[in-house]
Amino acid sequence: MAEPAIIIHAGAWSVPDEAAEANVAGVKLAARIGYKVLKNGGSALDAAEAAITSLENDKTFNAGAGGSLNAIGQLEMDAVIMEGRHLKAGGVAAVRDIRNPIQLARKVLEETQHVLVVGDGACRLAENLGIPRVDSEVLLSDYSKEEHRNFDKYKKAVGSLMKGRDDDSSPANSHDTVGACALDTSGDVAFGTSTGGIPAQLPGRVGDSPIIGCGGYCDNGIGAVSTTGHGESISKVCLARHITGKMSEGFSIEKGIQEGLKYMEKRVKGHGGAVGLDKDGNPGFAFTTKRMPWCSIREDTMHYGINPGEDFCETV
Repeated sequence: MAEPAIIIHAGAWSVPDEAAEANVAGVKLAARIGYKVLKNGGSALDAAEAAITSLENDKTFNAGAGGSLNAIGQLEMDAVIMEGRHLKAGGVAAVRDIRNPIQLARKVLEETQHVLVVGDGACRLAENLGIPRVDSEVLLSDYSKEEHRNFDKYKKAVGSLMKGRDDDSSPANSHDTVGACALDTSGDVAFGTSTGGIPAQLPGRVGDSPIIGCGGYCDNGIGAVSTTGHGESISKVCLARHITGKMSEGFSIEKGIQEGLKYMEKRVKGHGGAVGLDKDGNPGFAFTTKRMPWCSIREDTMHYGINPGEDFCETV
């Protein structure tokens, strides 16, 4: 039997000081929830879904409840989940009025022959599978509303929704993705990633999160990775697959992530972060932004942090 392990992230971005405590508390709770699933004999898929559901239900985070609003004030969400034994995956993109997109992504994996379903088709699938629609107002956080108001001001200042979005001075670097990677007692790995997108994105925009090899990747022979950061940059370099490729070459999980982030910054000037587990459950993380809330649990020991170089430890 493998020793179960889980690692969580809540987005690589410049988390404001007033939100730091809630971010750390949220990733710790999600990690505990996922780890409990694993300790009770649940699968890595079950643990990843449970952990991300916890994050989606917390309006602190940009996933599910608390997601960012697009340019016309709508909440469009993306999510993906994948297992490493058979490489089965399910993703949804640009879905609206769904409380937990990760649960719908799991349904795509299990109930369809597809990997990615988007927009109205994904919402109709949710209805057909008994996943209830909710009023989008229920999902909106005060932070997301204020963020959208600030973007209206920013939009007027730059004069276009199409410009000024890639540099670090742009507000587009705020409020990012969540993700989880897990290893169960059978030795299977899984990952999940979920996001509310970037503030004031064009309607219908889909970033890296639901794309296999970009927002995450896993394979039992390698491990599991979930990425976060500037979605267009991550997509251009297929960051998650790049990291697992480095791991296949013999890099440790943490070194593989570091190399992937260096490549992305050098090649397309993109910033972000990632968390992951190798095939034996060893955790790793790295980020090139100001902060990234993360938490891992293995052998009943929790490690967590939010700032560079930070690693707090406590017994679960």
